[in-house]
Amino acid sequence: MTKNISIPQLALGLLLVAAAPAAAQTTPNTAPPKSQTEQGTGIGSVGKSIPVAEYYEGGQTAMYEFIAKELKYPPLAKRNRIQGQCIISFQLNADGTMQDLRIVKQLGGGTGEEALRVVRLLKFKKPELPIRASLPIVFKLGVTGSNALDAQ
Repeated sequence: MTKNISIPQLALGLLLVAAAPAAAQTTPNTAPPKSQTEQGTGIGSVGKSIPVAEYYEGGQTAMYEFIAKELKYPPLAKRNRIQGQCIISFQLNADGTMQDLRIVKQLGGGTGEEALRVVRLLKFKKPELPIRASLPIVFKLGVTGSNALDAQ
């Protein structure tokens, strides 16, 4: 038992089959709006727990307080109003030393180099095994020590 299907009917059927996945992907975004700490402002911009912070004496808060105290906004970045997040990647060895420090993301104006300088100053406790880590450093104008805590 064969059924004769015309070319327009076949084309319409193929079009409907092809459009079904696209229609499924256009669901409205019902996620709640991000809080200020998740949007990238100040220290809380990290918004997430940094795994390597557990090896810093005092934890993540103490680590970012140290970074805020040591970080100097590069003059070129300040003059050009460059703001955002730099990411520094490194390996934390089993003896607590760091190696293979790299600028993964930089904003320009000397921000990457300054973030790298400050990360080199951090002193970590010894992990059980070497771990690869990435550390976000936030540059924000108008805040003393660009990683300073936001008023909470």
